[in-house]
Amino acid sequence: MTTVPSQKPRYSAMAMSLHWLIALLIVVGFYIGWIMTDIPGFTPTKLKYFSWHKWIGVTVFALAVIRLVWRLTHRAPPLPLGMAPLQKLAAEVVHVVLYVLMFAIPISGYLYSSAAGIQVVYLGILPLPTLIGPDPALKVVLKTIHISLDYTLAVLVIAHVLAALKHQFLDRDGLLARMIPFLK
Repeated sequence: MTTVPSQKPRYSAMAMSLHWLIALLIVVGFYIGWIMTDIPGFTPTKLKYFSWHKWIGVTVFALAVIRLVWRLTHRAPPLPLGMAPLQKLAAEVVHVVLYVLMFAIPISGYLYSSAAGIQVVYLGILPLPTLIGPDPALKVVLKTIHISLDYTLAVLVIAHVLAALKHQFLDRDGLLARMIPFLK
């Protein structure tokens, strides 16, 4: 009798690709946002970083739409059987909030640019519509919202990574292998 090694349930290649591409873009976008805000005045470098930051935000938004559609039409692999109900609930809540932030952050940044009277021109080629007119008071509010959401995302990403590492190295339940292509 031949035995077939059991395959642990994994995310699809498409889900993994979207996850890691969006994660990379979010980290780069956060880093550029951090750097650009520390540059005094309006130098060419600062303006270039602002453009890159906006392009990344638009790209993250577009990829998040694709990711959400994919996620709604493709089931996630089940969580480990021995996982505590409270941990399962926390995982679900964090994932929902991460999805919300993948949309809310680019939207708040886009509206912030509009309220500042600056049109977003994607990749320097495609002018995107301005949804609201210049509004100095709204600009301040949207900037605050955008930055607050960014830091909320940073905290949740750190918690997400730490939880994945806990599952990999302490629980040894194979959870991380669901999202990393080369882990078995």
